[in-house]
Amino acid sequence: MDEDGSQAMDTLNAIGSILLQLMLPFVVGHLSRPLLANWINRNRKLINITDRSSILLVVYVAFSEAVVEGIWQRIDGYSLFMIAVISCLILFVVMILNTLAARLFKFSKEDEITIVFCGSKKSLANGVPMANVLFPASVVGIILLPLMIFHQIQLMVCAVLAQRYAKRLTK
Repeated sequence: MDEDGSQAMDTLNAIGSILLQLMLPFVVGHLSRPLLANWINRNRKLINITDRSSILLVVYVAFSEAVVEGIWQRIDGYSLFMIAVISCLILFVVMILNTLAARLFKFSKEDEITIVFCGSKKSLANGVPMANVLFPASVVGIILLPLMIFHQIQLMVCAVLAQRYAKRLTK
């Protein structure tokens, strides 16, 4: 097989792996919801703990792999600072554009809030499996570092915004 055929096969394998790791659980979860809805509603606390724990585990594994691969020997303080600054700028631009778009299309305040929060979400829970499929293990940590930093900044900014929206809506 020539190089183009090999690359096409690698791409198809990567897509298949991503679909298997991300889409299959999503589809199975939605299809099983009618069967499990009552149990889920009765065990909401357990579901929330499991959900948060699995995301924490994904982040921990990604960060641990980065440390094992020597990320702190590869990246200096200035680069780390610049990743944080660029992450802040990207988040700011995306949130402003989402807010302006929501207002331009005259969405309700509740819909605007949803658009602002959901439109900026980039999840480590999705990014880590995709990176593991697409890149060699030796570089996954360095590739995921901007996503890990962006995710933390996003959580902090969204927490502050949520409080501001809540105060504004209660007035």
